[in-house]
Amino acid sequence: MAARPPTGDDDGDAEPVVFGIATVDKHLRDAGVSFPATGEDVVAALGDPEVKCGPNGPTVALSAVVERTGRSEFETRREFLDALYPEFERERTQSGGIVSWLRSLVS
Repeated sequence: MAARPPTGDDDGDAEPVVFGIATVDKHLRDAGVSFPATGEDVVAALGDPEVKCGPNGPTVALSAVVERTGRSEFETRREFLDALYPEFERERTQSGGIVSWLRSLVS
């Protein structure tokens, strides 16, 4: 999950706004987490970061999202991220609905 920066500004070096599983994936790569692993092991290795749920959205603790998956073991990094995706989507859509989504498009 990532959003492109707004167009029309003069900063050609702007990075995309990263959130959700894209943020978690970056943390996983930086920490060198290996799989298979338990959700608890992954959260501990990453330090339970707060992860943005959308470009302008709220943050949620990684531990809370992992808990919501209802799973304890993950065979691969992709399986872990795939399990987290619907939980981040749910959090993003419940946190502000269509008005927040529209705001994210114009900001």
